[in-house]
Amino acid sequence: MIDLLAHNLAPVMFVALVGLLLLGYPVAFALAANGLLFFLIAVELSPFSNEISLSWPLLQTLPGRILDVMRNETLLAIPFFTFMGIVLEKSGMAEDLLDTVGQLFGPVRGGLAFAVILVGALLAATTGVIAASVIAMGLISLPIMLRYGYDRPLATGVIAASGTLAQIIPPSLVLIVLADQLGRSVGDMYAGALIPGLLLTALYCVYVAVLAMVRPERMPALPASARTLSGSPMPLLVLIAASTALAFAARLLLAEDPGDGSGIWAACIGVGAAYLVALADRGLRLGVLSDLAQRVTLVLVPPLALIFLVLGTIFLGIATPTEGGAMGAAGALLLALARQRLSYGLLSDALDATVRLSCFVIFILIGSRIFSLTFYGINGHVWVEELFLGLPGGVLGFLIAVNLLVFILGCFLDFFEIAFIVVPLLAPVASALGIDLVWFGVILAMNLQTSFLTPPFGFALFYMRSVAPAVPYTDKVSGARIAAISTTQIYRGAMIFILLQVIMILLVLAFPGLAITEKPPAVDPATIDIQIPTEGTGEPGSEDGGIPPPPVFE
Repeated sequence: MIDLLAHNLAPVMFVALVGLLLLGYPVAFALAANGLLFFLIAVELSPFSNEISLSWPLLQTLPGRILDVMRNETLLAIPFFTFMGIVLEKSGMAEDLLDTVGQLFGPVRGGLAFAVILVGALLAATTGVIAASVIAMGLISLPIMLRYGYDRPLATGVIAASGTLAQIIPPSLVLIVLADQLGRSVGDMYAGALIPGLLLTALYCVYVAVLAMVRPERMPALPASARTLSGSPMPLLVLIAASTALAFAARLLLAEDPGDGSGIWAACIGVGAAYLVALADRGLRLGVLSDLAQRVTLVLVPPLALIFLVLGTIFLGIATPTEGGAMGAAGALLLALARQRLSYGLLSDALDATVRLSCFVIFILIGSRIFSLTFYGINGHVWVEELFLGLPGGVLGFLIAVNLLVFILGCFLDFFEIAFIVVPLLAPVASALGIDLVWFGVILAMNLQTSFLTPPFGFALFYMRSVAPAVPYTDKVSGARIAAISTTQIYRGAMIFILLQVIMILLVLAFPGLAITEKPPAVDPATIDIQIPTEGTGEPGSEDGGIPPPPVFE
């Protein structure tokens, strides 16, 4: 019996951890307690199994492992991006974006839904915080959507799903953690997730557009009385065309090779020129742009500038992700100051939330280091590799099994918990199968995104429930009686967007090029031939290349 336990200690340890988590113990302490308990058991059982390589002196390595967590510069990006997102959310940027984009798309059926999706993508690229996005959009857009007769499951579903775009669109906290756990650079992970994130946003928009044509009564257009911004959108289209032409011309002038980042600089020139035109039109009262075009330009460009400050500098190689996060935090403070929203209360709330999340991540990391010391010491990683390598179907079978596992775990665990517990066990297997780890990380990130929408523990659903009306109320604008939104309606609204996310995962699986960025061909050091010239005459044009003989000192 003791021999059987010693040889199967790894699965027993993993099952014990799952049991502790199901009992409701905090993840960090469950990981640490499980690791220390089974370290004791493993040391006592080591004489009965050659698979156990633990001894008491190994406990002395724990302080060093914990200090390694503290020295991890990559994880410094988490508090920076968290602080940036909360400052932007508190400064009212979401309100301005939703109001302006909602006015832009108001005349179109489903216009408010389009506005929520596009603003969700913008907030994802600037804040990276799901809670802030869902709560802000729920508080601002949901009452308006209910006022004008939007279908309730659709309204709640599009808000919750658009908020979860912060999981996959850089600068996502999930991508930072996955890059750290998979041993890949955050910049590569950001580059790999950018196209899938934008395609998922487009997929949401296509669904809303099709539904608006098939079921127009479920998403009516805003009535003329609700459109506060006057003027035609034509000046805005002309401004967009002119700035695009300017950016294209700048791209041709700046480009030397396709990978020199000239496209990013050209886009900055085009957007900056449009912003200067809008500022001049407002300041000098030229009347060139309509109120709608002027407002859209002045509201949309500052978030785009912040996106460049963070992602542009990372992709151009000017800054590391940690440095980009620091510049983003400084940029968010400047935007809040420019909007006259920067206050002691805002800073206090942002710093408090940042410290809470950072401590949460650090404690889970410390617990996972203690757990992994024991788990690897009893050859747990070998057990996991044999378990997954034995699956039928090779690479495809492994990817299907992993996605099903992560999808199910996402119904019950937070993405941080999955990233710190499960991903380190899966990464060696994926590497052994020859899977590109950036591609693998993007697939996992998109799968973890669905965990925020899957009942019963999807956090985006909780955030939506907290802002959705639980009892009937009287609308202040229309005076109409608005019925409450049930939890069942919120769950129903999330189902179709979970399906869209699964479709996107399948697309990334079928077309790896969506997430794998092109890199220069690798150079094998073994193929490099270094020839040292022999002593020559020093005469130009001779066979020795004109290399003179070494000087002779007497």
